[in-house]
Amino acid sequence: MRRLLMGLAAAAAAASGAGAAEYETRIVDEKNLPVFHEALKARLDYPLAYGGGDPGAWHDRALRAARALMLPYEATAPFAPEVIDEVDRGDYIARRVAFSITDESRVAAILLVPKGEGPFPSALMLHDHGARFDIGKEKWVAPWYDAALAASAEEWAEKYFSGRYPGEELARRGYVVLATDGLGWGDREGNGYEAQQALAANLMNLGSSLAGLMALEDMRAAEFLAGLPETDPERVAAVGFSMGAFRAWQVAALSPHVAAAVANCWMGTYEGLMVPGNNQLKGQSAYYMLHPGLPRLMDYPDVAALAAPKPMLVHAGAEDPLFPVASVESAFETMHAVWDAFGADAALTTRIWEDKGHTFTADMQDAAFDWLDAALR
Repeated sequence: MRRLLMGLAAAAAAASGAGAAEYETRIVDEKNLPVFHEALKARLDYPLAYGGGDPGAWHDRALRAARALMLPYEATAPFAPEVIDEVDRGDYIARRVAFSITDESRVAAILLVPKGEGPFPSALMLHDHGARFDIGKEKWVAPWYDAALAASAEEWAEKYFSGRYPGEELARRGYVVLATDGLGWGDREGNGYEAQQALAANLMNLGSSLAGLMALEDMRAAEFLAGLPETDPERVAAVGFSMGAFRAWQVAALSPHVAAAVANCWMGTYEGLMVPGNNQLKGQSAYYMLHPGLPRLMDYPDVAALAAPKPMLVHAGAEDPLFPVASVESAFETMHAVWDAFGADAALTTRIWEDKGHTFTADMQDAAFDWLDAALR
């Protein structure tokens, strides 16, 4: 020990004579990234991204790895649905239904069933985050069962959807519509924005993750929807805005029950989204989109491309502050390469809307739903 201390003292004396030694004195920058984040980023070479060759073989290999990382377990509980109440809304019947969305959770959902003779195409409506937690499924469909929620839903529709309820628009087009609450919204509301990080940590302590649980629940909701007697099981679509768009392309990639997807305002690359001001660097809401370990294998567009060659529409706004155009364009390029490898590039529709921000306006809805009608025709 004496020799070691003498050696350290000698080294310190030498350092003082030749300039101070280099070491970290502040390890986190203004973006809450470690100062060595560029070195970590250089390690992300996405070995399970499509790199050419047989796309089918790539798909099977990558999907197995992705599912193993993303899903906490395989749920098997019977859905055991029951109708809570229903109202006649002219073109369709609106119901509140309860079903077992996982082996542990039983949830209430909104189900819209068109009048007429089915089976009908259907749409699983996946709500956004928006830091608004009192409503989830009600962001898509105006609730008839709670005046306070109805007021919140109307405010949301005016803010993002040109005063429309997109779920109702699809029901009028002849779609069975199912809308559920993610964990933390609507009937499952949590303890507010700052509590999301604790919820995420606790789920990790329980061997799961916030993103993994959401992915599992969306897969189960798609399976439930596909099995309804009013629904054509070959024509089930996932539709989402913002975080819901992430959920839409994710469930299209993971679930055999989803035949097509509409994803509005959520696509980019890890690198392109890790920029100052972006939610990816803030924690909290980002946990719903972060699967532990997945970035070592695949980028976001690689995961979305696991849905190929299914029909998919992905739209973005050129003025969206959350999704820089360069990142969106890079992701689109990656996705088109995979659909093209399957000989199905026409099945992937991507667009960056000029003069649009983070929104799903009436004209964007019309374009998306016209595309969906054709894709599921």
